[in-house]
Amino acid sequence: MKTLRVGVVGVGSMGERHCRVYQSLRGVHLAGVYDACWERAHEVAARYETVAFPTLEALAAEVDAASIATPTQTHAEVAIALIERGVAVLIEKPMAASALEAMAICEAARRHGVLVQVGHIERFNPVYTELKVLLETVHPIGMVFRRLSPYAVSNQDADVILDLMVHDLDLAMDLVGGPPSRLYPIGRQIFSDAMDYAVLAMEFPGGEIATLFASRVTEQKVRFIEITAAEAYIEADLLNKGITVYRYTIPVYTNDNQPVKYRQEGWMERIGIPMAEPLALELQHFVDCVRTGRRPLVSEQDGLRTMQLAERIRLLLYHGLSPMSRLSRPPVPAEARP
Repeated sequence: MKTLRVGVVGVGSMGERHCRVYQSLRGVHLAGVYDACWERAHEVAARYETVAFPTLEALAAEVDAASIATPTQTHAEVAIALIERGVAVLIEKPMAASALEAMAICEAARRHGVLVQVGHIERFNPVYTELKVLLETVHPIGMVFRRLSPYAVSNQDADVILDLMVHDLDLAMDLVGGPPSRLYPIGRQIFSDAMDYAVLAMEFPGGEIATLFASRVTEQKVRFIEITAAEAYIEADLLNKGITVYRYTIPVYTNDNQPVKYRQEGWMERIGIPMAEPLALELQHFVDCVRTGRRPLVSEQDGLRTMQLAERIRLLLYHGLSPMSRLSRPPVPAEARP
């Protein structure tokens, strides 16, 4: 098996995680890193015994594929520069800062015939994989997604839609098989000029309803999916790696010559989840697709579809077309800000 040369562009906390995983993959050589901060690039390169390249072009000349983990505003510029040099790319979410930039990435990939994967990591979460298997035999009526985080650990170069909700927009469309027909978003700005808390109701053409909660002002990290189906109620904890299924209940009445008694009988199943790191599964999939030319599980078109939906939601929220966005909010005292 030919060794695949990979690089990482942007070696902040997420980019460094990519370096760690690439070093552990069989048949993969971490050929180098590039970061706009030269000191940080050297620090990470030394830690992972690789090369810190002085320019993006220098890295592109020495790799077959690369992860892009730079700030969101630079994703399109970096991705297109690498694609034009024939380098396959995995772009961390969100794919770009706007749907227009995402379209430009898609066009560059088509024109140059270069593979692009978008880093919607939850698609590789073993909990989500098992959930999709369960949904092959049940028919969702309603879905609730909760993705909550503290402000201090959130990505503050994007609002809560692009930072957190974008994950669940992708998952909801993947589960249903297409985009929604109606959107009902509301949101609030708490600690920044961008949306920090948002709730979204979506209706799909088949009648399914999804409700998404995204918060970066909640002092508890939550990653949870609840599905109400005709056949069962399912709870999936993406963070703590568990799935519980509640089958339909049967009312039972008994008297046995005694006062009538009532109880509910039902089945509860706990699904075993394989132990695996989602990032390792995601990067292994990327490497395999580069080697074989297979279409990635999350392609550039999937990333574009999610960006287009996110942009529709943000237009509704920021341009006064949503009921909550028309409400004035009281100023947040400076001492209350993180």
